[in-house]
Amino acid sequence: MKYRIHPRTGDKISEIGLGTAYIFEGGLKNGVETLETAYDGGINYFDLAAGDGAAFPIFGAAFKDVRKNVLYQIHFGADYSKGTYGWSLDLETVRRSVDRQLSELGTDYIDYGFIHCQDELSDWETYQKNGVLEYLLSLKDQSVVRHIALSSHTPGVIHAILDTGRPDTLMFSVNPAYDYRQGEYAFGDVDERSSVYLRCQKEGVGISVMKPFSGGQLLDAKTSPFGVALTPFQCIRYALDKPGVLTVLPGASNAEEVRTLLSYYEKTPEELDYSVIGTFAPKDAAGKCVYCNHCKPCPVGLDVGLINKYYDLAVAGDPLAKEHYRTLALNAADCVKCGHCDARCPFGVRQSQRMTGIAAYFGKD
Repeated sequence: MKYRIHPRTGDKISEIGLGTAYIFEGGLKNGVETLETAYDGGINYFDLAAGDGAAFPIFGAAFKDVRKNVLYQIHFGADYSKGTYGWSLDLETVRRSVDRQLSELGTDYIDYGFIHCQDELSDWETYQKNGVLEYLLSLKDQSVVRHIALSSHTPGVIHAILDTGRPDTLMFSVNPAYDYRQGEYAFGDVDERSSVYLRCQKEGVGISVMKPFSGGQLLDAKTSPFGVALTPFQCIRYALDKPGVLTVLPGASNAEEVRTLLSYYEKTPEELDYSVIGTFAPKDAAGKCVYCNHCKPCPVGLDVGLINKYYDLAVAGDPLAKEHYRTLALNAADCVKCGHCDARCPFGVRQSQRMTGIAAYFGKD
């Protein structure tokens, strides 16, 4: 397992976490085995927007002796009063749900308390008006909640709530389908979604990724909006390459599925290469680097994807990106304009020309 450090909280977070939509399906014994397999494999980050309230006792049983070693996302707005997942903006419903979750999890604190599922500005207005936000913040003041977070599918709403300065973490749906306007939650165009990634990286807001496989649709050519199946490992790599992303949270219902996810680290670069998405990228994505590194190897040795990422972040206002760029052994100024990367880029980026512009940009300082 590899880990990433949250820029604001300092938490060491596993690149692959675990969602809990299906963990309850096999019962308590199976669920505990699944979670213990994940923990033994180095997974330490778990999302608790569960598909059913039966998930919480499973976590309580699996992690009762290692609670301090795992990190929980708990959602203020997820309601399990009817057993299965529901969504509520009612304060008393939220209180009861959080109390139940803490009791069944066997814990007295929440690592990341989420402003849950804010997809419309009206949701955010109601969340504040009904006192749910005040309740969440009061638990933060009492150290019951360690960090405030946000889950949303909508770039405009995300920016509005990030403007408050409260969330340290964002849970966002990151996959090629949504980024290319395909799917139920594909809110925002290419640039709007990119602006979320760049802002989070710039401001140190860590992103945890929901729906990395677009609800499983991307894994089957029959259901993929592109008519092409991707592997789970291509989807995970795609999400981890986005600025701001700390962890990807696929679901699993048994230990074997967890072991399959963990085999990500055994895959070759060719097996993780997701450049095929360039063949169905929309017109507004053409000519934009997605840092896929399909252009490698550069004859000179440039890390073209990383150079592009630092440039995009610097333009977005991230001062650290400029410092990171300057630490590169080779940068855009070392490009010899051989055209190798231009010929290999599946997104039609004229990288050799772009290197000239990037070199000029950083040369101004």
